[in-house]
Amino acid sequence: MASEWIDYPSNGYATMTHYTLPAGFIAACGCTTDSSNYPTAAMSQMAYGSSTSYGPGCGRCFNLTLLNTFTSDPPFYPEEKNSVVVKITDLCPVGGNGWCSATANKPNAGGAYINFDLAWPSSSIPADFFPSNVTLYGYTDFGVWNISYQSVDCYEYWAGGKTPAALGSVADEAGSVCCPANPTGNDTCPSYSDAKGLPPDTTTSASKLSAIPAIRLLRSAILVSLLHILI
Repeated sequence: MASEWIDYPSNGYATMTHYTLPAGFIAACGCTTDSSNYPTAAMSQMAYGSSTSYGPGCGRCFNLTLLNTFTSDPPFYPEEKNSVVVKITDLCPVGGNGWCSATANKPNAGGAYINFDLAWPSSSIPADFFPSNVTLYGYTDFGVWNISYQSVDCYEYWAGGKTPAALGSVADEAGSVCCPANPTGNDTCPSYSDAKGLPPDTTTSASKLSAIPAIRLLRSAILVSLLHILI
């Protein structure tokens, strides 16, 4: 399975969608609840690097810049190209021909091998982050965008990078969480679904939770999957 993961460059182009993530929700990586107070996103499964729980994508930070829409007629090119730096805290599962369905051998419907599913609306991202022209199109939400992405240092560029409670993972007795504060090499998460090996210890002392029962993690994973299916 490991050979099927997408080996993506540090900078490039992707598609972006958005989904609803409740405040304080512990997503697939097991990042702290306070991480949801800052911009976060889910990453398409084959780039994320695992089909469940944590993967190499967990904890990474990216600067995402809106370029244009392509499902609208005509395509929409905003006058200002808004950007946001996100931390990957969640998994967007492969499914049918959805935006997160790209594999190493087949891009998604937008021609991209990565999709970032932005947690939005969010108190940490302006309500008008996604520009629109309701007069021309008759609606405000295009649903999917072409974007550029850049890998960035979480400590320096992510809004939560200097907030200890927003960094690292919650405590977990089952070994099912991994969320490095700023993954650089040895602390990069392995693929849970590949080997189910032990992740590096990324627990933060600032975590609000002392432990997460395995059943809660399972329920969280199911809820995340349902959220992605519904959008």
